[in-house]
Amino acid sequence: MNEPIIILDKIQKDYGDLKAVKEVSLSIEKGEIYGLLGPNGAGKSTTIKMICGVIKPSGGTGRVLGYDVYKHSNLIKNGIGYMSQKFSLYEDLTVIENITFFANIYGLSKNEIKERIVQIVEMAGLNGREHQLTGHLSGGWKQRLALGCAIIHKPKLLILDEPTAGVDPVSRRLFWEMLFELSRQGITILVTTHYMDEAQSCDRVGFIFSGRKLIEGVPKALIKTHNANNLEDVFIELVEEVTHTSIKHSFDNLRFIKEKEAKDESI
Repeated sequence: MNEPIIILDKIQKDYGDLKAVKEVSLSIEKGEIYGLLGPNGAGKSTTIKMICGVIKPSGGTGRVLGYDVYKHSNLIKNGIGYMSQKFSLYEDLTVIENITFFANIYGLSKNEIKERIVQIVEMAGLNGREHQLTGHLSGGWKQRLALGCAIIHKPKLLILDEPTAGVDPVSRRLFWEMLFELSRQGITILVTTHYMDEAQSCDRVGFIFSGRKLIEGVPKALIKTHNANNLEDVFIELVEEVTHTSIKHSFDNLRFIKEKEAKDESI
């Protein structure tokens, strides 16, 4: 049996007294689409940076693509594709210049670069815009171009950090259709997203809050187990359990709003 593409065992990251990630364990198989969910500041980005080999953990163990996260960070970086919500593109370069830049980083040959420029331009729907500055493209076009640049070296692992933030619903749907196809081709995908409808399309999801993984599982199974309508309801329930605070109660504390409503009704 092959080793999982990502395997973390009680990984953690400390910044002085701040524990950004607290003993998070993950095991992600080849071709799986795994959603890492949680609010801003929950520890998602720090976890991703450790997986990518950008920062070293403070404790625990981890292997990515068969490489130790402590010892082989450069080998890990070469084997993954990464795309952030800012699309990791250079806006003052043209479409072709961006593709060529990333192709050269990964050491592709001239023939490979020529072939992949054509394929990525077609995939992104940018035919006729090859020489347009990337900064002048719409959000959807930038998104698909960034995806093409992230997979130009045929990585085994694709990491996407809020990849659909700020794009329209049609572009989001098209983007996810591309992810499904990449998964069918055997590429493992780790994605963070705030859109719970997207998260429900993942094979499995893990909820992170305050640096800890609260729960993990298949979206439909989690929804059923918690007798919820959707993943958002599941996550809210978990957060309220951990914080011992009701989200509704937080709004109820805004007494000045209710006082105004009461005055308006009395007029």
